[in-house]
Amino acid sequence: MRSTQTLSSRPAMFRALRHRNYRLFFFGQLISLTGTWMQSVAQGWLVLRLTDSPFLLGLVAAANSLPVLFLTLFAGTVADRFPKRRILLVTQSVAMILAATLAGLTLTGTVHISHVLILAFLLGCVNAFDAPARQAFTVEMVGREDLLNAIALNSSIFNGARTMGPAVAGIVVAWIGEGPAFLFNALSFGAVLASLSLMQLDARQANGMQRGNMLRAGLQYIASEPSVRALLLRAGAVSFFCFVHIPLLPIFARDILQIGAAGLGWLSAASGFGSLVAALTLAQLRDDAPRGKLLTTASLLCTHRS
Repeated sequence: MRSTQTLSSRPAMFRALRHRNYRLFFFGQLISLTGTWMQSVAQGWLVLRLTDSPFLLGLVAAANSLPVLFLTLFAGTVADRFPKRRILLVTQSVAMILAATLAGLTLTGTVHISHVLILAFLLGCVNAFDAPARQAFTVEMVGREDLLNAIALNSSIFNGARTMGPAVAGIVVAWIGEGPAFLFNALSFGAVLASLSLMQLDARQANGMQRGNMLRAGLQYIASEPSVRALLLRAGAVSFFCFVHIPLLPIFARDILQIGAAGLGWLSAASGFGSLVAALTLAQLRDDAPRGKLLTTASLLCTHRS
């Protein structure tokens, strides 16, 4: 009875946390994503230190992003056909190995820009399979009743890590170099792997698979739903026009603002903090809140800022 009362009294903003599996996922992801953002900031600074080239900064970012663009549709069908927890265990394990490899190369002083490019590309391939599986897994952890709240909390995890990770990475890189930041990222995957292993899923969730041509069905659904097409076009436009500055932040920090690696961390963290505030605000909105109007306003403000 006490447990029930505790769960029912949980603030609406955090109601998805009443599910044990989601609580494990929440804290495991928070630790792991903090390491991911540490690596992102440290990797940009490493590329600039090795090459002194803005072009190669952008090329590394492209190597990481293009696999996500071209493989995600196929990866979504894989997430429909295989148990999602199993997919996540594989993708997170491979990402851990890639981070450990970059840490080892950097700490031993043998890292080369070609290594960074290859590892960034491989990580992009991993992320292409990890993202759809992770997003679809959310409904298995919380059900449809708390799905919108869980999605908002997922955003708060991402942006909370996007605030903490870069700030810590900037300090670490400034004091002792990029290698320890990569090493922390590799170790942080242990948290999410442990959380996935400790989850208790019923047999239907653990083994449930969907058959048929899910890619064709998904494309047909997009073609038949104007609202979904509009959301995808808007997301693509915002990503293409509003976030192109992120890979070039190391140039701004070193050459324009002259604030060094620590300053780069704070620049990246500032953007994450704003997103975190917005995510926590969305988490406490009612399910019938005008999210479409909020999205339009945010997109216009982002475009105006750019």
